[in-house]
Amino acid sequence: MVHTPIKKLTLMSILTAIALIIFIIEAMIPLPIPIPGMKLGLANAVTLFALFFGASKEHSGDGSLVSFQRENDTREPSPLCSRYLNTVDVLAILLCRILLGAIFTGRPVVVVYSLAGGLLGFAAQVVMKRFVSEKQIWVCGAAGAMFHNIGQILAAVLLTGTPAIAAYLPVLIIAGIFTGVITGFIAQFTLRRLVKHEVV
Repeated sequence: MVHTPIKKLTLMSILTAIALIIFIIEAMIPLPIPIPGMKLGLANAVTLFALFFGASKEHSGDGSLVSFQRENDTREPSPLCSRYLNTVDVLAILLCRILLGAIFTGRPVVVVYSLAGGLLGFAAQVVMKRFVSEKQIWVCGAAGAMFHNIGQILAAVLLTGTPAIAAYLPVLIIAGIFTGVITGFIAQFTLRRLVKHEVV
């Protein structure tokens, strides 16, 4: 039988690769919107999926999904628990995607902005995860995108010494909420479909 760490590492590698591919494709296709720094951030759907990835499932009498097992759940885990990802695992996926994304796109300076936005957005998602259910992943997506934009603007102001850049923040926050809801629904739909068909 394959040991749990190997299964988890394999899953993390697959999710990192998927997020990286999405990031690279999105970087190659600029949006026709005259707003500096505006992106859909679809790679974040992978982060959200991984963050809410549950291993054990409960079903109601009709077989419908009720909930996933949480990290602090003391019940006996199911065999599916072997691939469960915790917060540190998801953070590792995010960091790998950011670093590899900068290498593959040939823009090392992007690391600073991506780390600032990515880490702040991830922190917001981790906090929001405590207050929402798997039916509200889109809320986490919106919060993460919002704080991601805040982090990037802060990094830009500090690096360039130009406080005027902050004038874009309200527009980016509004756009971030919209795009975050989209990525959140993508992660939510994907997770529910996989669990429904017992793929995970």
